[in-house]
Parts: sequence; structure tokens; C-alpha cells
Amino acid sequence: MSILIKDASIVLTQNSERNQLRNVDIYIEDNFISEVSEKPVSVEAEHVINARGMIVLPGLINLHTHVPMTLLRGYGDDMVLEDWLNSRIWPVEAKLDKDSISAGTRLGLLEMIRSGTTCFLDMYFFEDIIAEVAREVGMRAFLGFSLLDFGTPEYKYEELFPACENFLRRWVKSDLIKPVVAPHAAYTCSAETLQKSLDLAEKFDVLLHTHCSETRNEVYSVMEKTGLRPVGVFKKHGLLCERTILAHCGWITKNEVSEISRSGSKVAHCPVSNMKLATGGFAPVPEMLMENVPVGLGTDGAASNNTLDMFETMKFTALLHKHHRWDPCVLPAQQVLDLATISGAKCLGIDDKVGSIEEGKLADIILVNLRRPWFTPVHDPVSLLVYSARCSDVYATIVNGGLLMLDNRFYTLDYSRVIKEAQIQAYNLTKS
Repeated sequence: MSILIKDASIVLTQNSERNQLRNVDIYIEDNFISEVSEKPVSVEAEHVINARGMIVLPGLINLHTHVPMTLLRGYGDDMVLEDWLNSRIWPVEAKLDKDSISAGTRLGLLEMIRSGTTCFLDMYFFEDIIAEVAREVGMRAFLGFSLLDFGTPEYKYEELFPACENFLRRWVKSDLIKPVVAPHAAYTCSAETLQKSLDLAEKFDVLLHTHCSETRNEVYSVMEKTGLRPVGVFKKHGLLCERTILAHCGWITKNEVSEISRSGSKVAHCPVSNMKLATGGFAPVPEMLMENVPVGLGTDGAASNNTLDMFETMKFTALLHKHHRWDPCVLPAQQVLDLATISGAKCLGIDDKVGSIEEGKLADIILVNLRRPWFTPVHDPVSLLVYSARCSDVYATIVNGGLLMLDNRFYTLDYSRVIKEAQIQAYNLTKS
């Protein structure tokens, strides 16, 4: 496929200099950005997009989510976390099957494409089904095969590791789909489960993804059982390493920030979910950045957010830390945009391929429509994206050089069918 983006009003390259270009043509051939030019590009292309009045930027990267949980959006809001899990989430998850996972995944991908996400890191069940759907749709996905001591809705515990190994073997050489080993958390995984998880990740040279210190109760329960905090547990068993991405880290100490930094581990910050579930804590991102910890942003699942909207997550990231620190200068807009693009790519180890708009990189690109009252006037385009943008402002989404959405037209998903099937599957899961 070839795409020519003509006369883009503003291009936020997110390259090392964070260059902002004006009135630019971008030519995409096959999977790659072939040319970024401030002079008109005269080539024939299958798709020509008039980008006058648009901001063009790298696609957003969602570093932590549970995509099929879109089916549980709004199911059990305004509840205490433990009650929410015990009375709503876990009973429904026990009913999950291939049809519900497929429907929830398509709904999640539809939402992400519509809101400018081009790559995501997942952790859930039936990841093989999620992988098939994501590949069919053309989405870049890192998919975490969940491992827990008490098994999953898909597998008994004794079946988990052989199934995970088959999953890794099947997808490890895929271009768009990257398999990930995902031990759920320190409080749901024994030392044996953690060690087996590490062994698999090392055998196939893939990422590890786990929840870490999301709540105070989690930290104290792990300490009571092991004598260590979750970060200490992961360090003891070798999982605090360069291949690991820790989700949440809302209840960690300054010393643990230093431990994470020394280990090379990465962190997915999920501010909206943390606040909605009233966990009372959130990742100390300013300290992490000062210690050179790679940090990206995640929405978490739509059951606890309730969207997969990375623009909303960017805004909450900036506001939460400013409010908490009594400091309007902390986490400025450019730094927050970095977290959602090039920093997320660094966490996934793909910043040499995506995360910025540069010739030779893979074409994961979005266009945002500036012709909105809340985008007027344009004093600072980065500030507008972080503080003013809405997910509905996304005009086009391109992944791996493929056009997934243009002006509300979806090329790889049937919008009406996805919505209808999601409604049916959600009702079947939640009815008494």
C-alpha cells in the first residue's frame, strides 16, 4: 500500500530534537515512511490524504490494558475494589469463551483505532484469539499470556505453561504481533510460577509484563506472605530486569524507584484507572524520570477506566501530578506526549522502528483535525494535544503503513457489526 499525506499543517516528529514541521508532505510506501518533505512530493499513491488543517504525529502507544474487558465497561462502577472483583469481574470472567473474547477484542480495537492508538500491550486470557483478531485488523500488538497460580478461564494451572510455550512459539516471529509472558502479579503467582515465567521469557527472548504494587493491600499481603514488597519479590526471582514492564507501581518507595532504575525495568503508568478504583496511590513518575526509568502510559482495561482513550490518559497524567505536587511546571505537555509515543516505544524495545516520524521508520501515524473550537487558536500544538484534544478529533489512523481509519471510515472492521456483537456478548456474560 502507498499513502501520500499532503500539505500537513503541523508535523510533530517526536524525533530526538522534537522537531515541529510546517506544511509537509509525507510519503508512505509499503510499511515504511519513505519521505518527509517540506517540498511537494509528486508521486502516485493508492491513498492521498489532504492534511491541511491537521496535526500529524506518531501513533499513541497504550502500555497496559486488558482489551476484551471492553465488554465489562460500566459493569460495577463506583464499587470498592475487592467487592468489584469478587461480585462482578471474576464471576463474569469465569464465563468467557472464544466468542466473547473475539467480540470484546474487536470492540477494543475499534475504540483504539478511532482514538489514535496504533500499538498496545495487553494482558488477559485467550490471547491466541486476541492475536488472530489483531492480526486480521492490522493492529500492532504485544500480547501477554496471563499466568496465575489458580489457572485462568481458559486453562487449568497444569496446562498453563505448555499452552504459553505454544503461544510464544506460534507468534514469536510475527511482524505485527509480539507474544509476551505475563505472570499476573506477586500476590497471585508463587515463586515457582514466577521462575517458570522468567525461564520462558528468556528461552524465547520476549518481554515480561506484570502488575506491581497497584494497591496498599497488595503490598501488605505480599509482605505478610513473603517478607518482601512486590518489587523485592520480583528482584529475588530475577524478574526485575530489562525485559520487564511493571504496570501501576502506585505504592512504591524511593528506594524501589532506584531498584527499578538499576534493573532496567520499565513502568506503565495508569492514572485514570488508579483514580477511579481509588487505590490511593499512583506511580511517582517525576522521580522515575529523574532516575531514568523508562515510563509509558496505559489506560488499563475499560472495566476500570472506562475508556481506552490515550488522549484522556495524557491529560490526566499531566493534571494528576501537577495537582499532587502543587507544581504546575511538573510533567509539561511535551514530556507527557513523549510518554505516550517515543517513550512507550522505548519501553517495548521498538523505538528504532516506531514512536517518531522519520524516514525509514515503520509508518504508525495518526492525523488529528485542528478545525475544532477547542483547538483554536494554535499557540502550541503539543499543549493542545495534551490539554484540549478529544479522541473524536482523530481523523486518520495508519498502522504499519496500512490505513485503518480515515474520516470515520474503518477499513478493516465493520463498525455496526462490531457494536452489535459486543452488545450481544456483553448481555450474555452479565445476565443472571
